[in-house]
Amino acid sequence: MNIQIVCVGKLKEKYLVQGIAEYSKRLAPYVRLSVHEVPDEKAPENMSEAEMRQVQEKEGAGILGHIKPDAHVIALAIGGQLWSSEDLAAHIDKLGTYGTSTVTFVIGGSNGLSEAVLKRAQTKLSFGRMTLPHQLMRLVLVEQIYRAVKINRGEPYHK
Repeated sequence: MNIQIVCVGKLKEKYLVQGIAEYSKRLAPYVRLSVHEVPDEKAPENMSEAEMRQVQEKEGAGILGHIKPDAHVIALAIGGQLWSSEDLAAHIDKLGTYGTSTVTFVIGGSNGLSEAVLKRAQTKLSFGRMTLPHQLMRLVLVEQIYRAVKINRGEPYHK
């Protein structure tokens, strides 16, 4: 299975880069993981709704440019479904069982995802009601993907 993460912004913090590299290395025997970064749009602190939509649309166009037509898209969104690690594992397993070869997770920027990206997503997933920096969310997501793979294989890691 191919798992793709499309996200807004460049990862700068060394500790996050190292954490993602570690989980990517652990995932390598099981899935093909790729990460695509879309530039975040510069925006003033106090934007109008129209300006925020413009930023979302520009970032959204970049995101959509990385999504394969046959990919199952899971958008990380505040209003998404709340799943346990086991739920995520079951979803990934079900997709693989029924012939989905590419699963794309999308992490938006600080202004959220465009309507076009949300419409393209078959699933909207929330990691809780707390707000997390989107850069930290990448590490959390990669760890949860690794956990899901281990759950599906019945191997120790998940507790």
